Amino acid sequence: MSVSVAVPARVRSSAALVLAGVLWGTGGLAGSLLASRAGLHPLSVAAYRLLVGGVTATLYVGLTGGFRGLRGTPGVLRRVVAVGLLLALFQTSYFAAVALSSVSVATMTTIGAAPVFVAAVSAVRRRRLPRGWTVLSLAGSLAGLVLLRWSPVTDAAGLLGGLGFSLLAAAGFAALTLVMARPVEGLDPLSANAFGCLLGGLALTPAALWLGMGLPVAADVLALAAYFGVVPTALAYAAYFRGLTHAHPLLGALSALLEPLTASLLAAVILHEHLSGPAWAGAALLVAALLVAALLVAALAVTYWRPEN
Repeated sequence: MSVSVAVPARVRSSAALVLAGVLWGTGGLAGSLLASRAGLHPLSVAAYRLLVGGVTATLYVGLTGGFRGLRGTPGVLRRVVAVGLLLALFQTSYFAAVALSSVSVATMTTIGAAPVFVAAVSAVRRRRLPRGWTVLSLAGSLAGLVLLRWSPVTDAAGLLGGLGFSLLAAAGFAALTLVMARPVEGLDPLSANAFGCLLGGLALTPAALWLGMGLPVAADVLALAAYFGVVPTALAYAAYFRGLTHAHPLLGALSALLEPLTASLLAAVILHEHLSGPAWAGAALLVAALLVAALLVAALAVTYWRPEN
């Protein structure tokens, strides 16, 4: 392939990864605004995100011919069920954390704790302790989580509950990451995400209906619900999986850092959430720990990456 073709492809892929990270960062804010304006329970918020996102992603995959190689094997069915249930757990726990604490604390804690769970499971599987830089990254994550305890949330019990649900969300996200790390023949990642979102949303619907899913017939609320499901869910995941096809693995690993940064900045500007000094130090430690972890992942991935000819 000529350079004139390869370079634009990688530029587009890199831009897609950056876009995905930024769009993910708007999800917590959109969900928080939807919950407050429509009076929804966190579980109902999660149900709307997965249902709208799942329908949108399924239509996109179908229109682009992504279902042609899909196979209805037991392995494929098990994977879709696992992804759906883990997405339901992750989203419900995350928005419960947002409701009890804040967007910035919930996002930072969830994204910061997830690598700790992944590293712990990997160490148990391999029966080998993590290496030095991995330990440094995990220590930074744990220290950051401790410092976030001093966030200026007036309700101490709510903050502790928010941190607990954030850790539960992180465990769900870590499990989802480990599950998706092993490909299943006959199921591409984008299709798995589309069906997983649908299944997760359907699994939450009975409880969400009981708790209340009614939306006020107002243009801003309906537009917010549509944005919530389409942009930070369906579009963000589509951009992420599309971006992974050509971009350098370093950018793929670092793009995840844009989510907590975007969420915290938007929460500070729009919701007027302000972290204390120790909490900002904790956020900085989390970002640094994530950066170290991303560089470690990229260093391993780049060994197997070769430029196109």
